[in-house]
Amino acid sequence: MARDIHQNEALRLRESGQILPLEQLLDPVLRRYPGARLLDIELEEKKNTLVYEVELVTTQGVVRELKINARDGQILEDEED
Repeated sequence: MARDIHQNEALRLRESGQILPLEQLLDPVLRRYPGARLLDIELEEKKNTLVYEVELVTTQGVVRELKINARDGQILEDEED
């Protein structure tokens, strides 16, 4: 079960250096899918790991969901949604 991280908590985590800025994490995703449009982004805690779930649509119209470790930027999953 995942716990949603709300905006105020996410800001506190970012300011304290516990997670990377979202802009920094999105750069590799947008390089992987040039021209993609972001649909949704959520920050969750799963099994003591902070994970951004990023949903986007590629230029080919394919919706993808990526899970990114919020602490180090590693892409944990990348799948068609």
